Amino acid sequence: MLICIVLIVGGVILYVIDRLPLTPKYHDVMDYPPSLALKIGLFQCLAMIPGTSRSGATIAGALLMGTDKRSAAEFSFFLAMPTMLGAFTLDLYKNRDALNFNDASLIAVGFVAAFVSALLVVRSLLNFVSNRGFAPFAVWRIVVGTAGLIGLWLLG
Repeated sequence: MLICIVLIVGGVILYVIDRLPLTPKYHDVMDYPPSLALKIGLFQCLAMIPGTSRSGATIAGALLMGTDKRSAAEFSFFLAMPTMLGAFTLDLYKNRDALNFNDASLIAVGFVAAFVSALLVVRSLLNFVSNRGFAPFAVWRIVVGTAGLIGLWLLG
């Protein structure tokens, strides 16, 4: 139930922020001062609440602190990279006994394929966000959260 409620609340917050007449001060991720980057990174802590989107929290925080939509989404992806690298490294370490030298080529091919796919998806998403904003994602969260609550209510 908590996840469903957080999905709905997060969707409403993202929708409201997306519709606010905010005037961005920052349009390029490379121009973010370190203090802004740290503050946006702290919004990532909200993702420890079940149902909270890490990217949604960082994007909402970035928008509230004066970034434009495209650079907020771009910075959120940059913030995800250390987490994904850490998860990959931990998984590789945990499974080191099950891997052999022949697996290295499979891992390398998978890594390259995932990297190229991610570049294409991220570029498309950034263009989408630049043109349409975050309202479609907010509505999706509200619909999924509501469907989850209805499902919980019906199934007890």
